[in-house]
Amino acid sequence: MKLLIFLSEVSIPLILFYIVGFGVLMKCHVYEEFVKGAKDGLKTVVKILPTLIGLMVAVGVLRASGFLDMLGGVLGSLTARMGFPAELVPLTIVRMFSSSAATGLVLDIFREFGTDSHVGLIASIMMSCTETIFYTISVYFIAAKVNKTRYTVWGALLASFAGIAASVILAGMM
Repeated sequence: MKLLIFLSEVSIPLILFYIVGFGVLMKCHVYEEFVKGAKDGLKTVVKILPTLIGLMVAVGVLRASGFLDMLGGVLGSLTARMGFPAELVPLTIVRMFSSSAATGLVLDIFREFGTDSHVGLIASIMMSCTETIFYTISVYFIAAKVNKTRYTVWGALLASFAGIAASVILAGMM
């Protein structure tokens, strides 16, 4: 265990020293390249900022309006029959759009049910088995100037539902 802790503490500094050392050996202007990359990254952030703000505002409005709770009540009766707690339906929906809003919902679930409860375990595992689909797609596709998502959304939804199913199964084993 001590070896793993040691490796986790030194891995990032070693990688950074390797990159800088390799750049110096190749007679590359490391700092200038770093600044150029940072400038390009900042331009990308400026391009995708309106999309990010729109997603965050939309999730905030849905959560504050009570729509997510209403949708959770409606869909929860169906999902409860499949073994998925109704309390997690709003989390499932929000997770597709915003990780920070989903984290807020998870903290609410922990306060209400406890971290070691069945619902808390499913929520914890689900947060690590799913992705913020629409956030990720909007950020990367806008940055890469991709207009047609083709099967990306459907594949990401399928992967998320597989992660949700895995979280229910894994929490049931504990």
